Amino acid sequence: MVNQLILPVCYLPPVSYFHVIQKQDVPIVLEKYEHYPKQTYRTRASIATANGKLDLVVPIIHKRKNHVAMKDIRINYDHPWQRLHWLSIQAAYRSSAYFEFYEDDFAKLYTEKYEFLFDFNYQQLTLILRLMKINRSILETTSYQGAYPDDLDLRSSFMPKKESLFENPKPYYQVFESKNGFMPNMSSIDLLFNQGPQAKSFL
Repeated sequence: MVNQLILPVCYLPPVSYFHVIQKQDVPIVLEKYEHYPKQTYRTRASIATANGKLDLVVPIIHKRKNHVAMKDIRINYDHPWQRLHWLSIQAAYRSSAYFEFYEDDFAKLYTEKYEFLFDFNYQQLTLILRLMKINRSILETTSYQGAYPDDLDLRSSFMPKKESLFENPKPYYQVFESKNGFMPNMSSIDLLFNQGPQAKSFL
């Protein structure tokens, strides 16, 4: 019996992230105190575009010391990445069935400046859970623990180069499927914009 689901906090998390949440009807605990790991979904989201998969990467302020807690990672606004990400999302999903329905909710994420990556990603998580009508309590770690014997610890499971935790996902319609074929485990916004209220049924 799993008591809690221990998860990293990701940028527009992949479909597999919500598949796990949907399968486990337990509280979510978000890891705040891990040493920030590079090249993971914490700063990277993949969307399905006319030219195939496009990775959107949130730039961060790199500190001189190697080990920085996730809660202390600051977003870098030296370049207009918010505008560029939103333009890419609009181009990819403008013609999807539900983009206009959710557009205002997501546009807010790209106009407000969040100082910390954790807070920015937390806002997306709560938004997507609400839009997918998945009701879970969300907690945050208060210190770093190496192991959680009584919980399902997936802190190291969501990485672009790792196998998806969602085996045999049910394909759904994607805007550019006729050109690129079905692309599994894109950002959850891909599922949401294409399937709307039915998104949860594909998890």
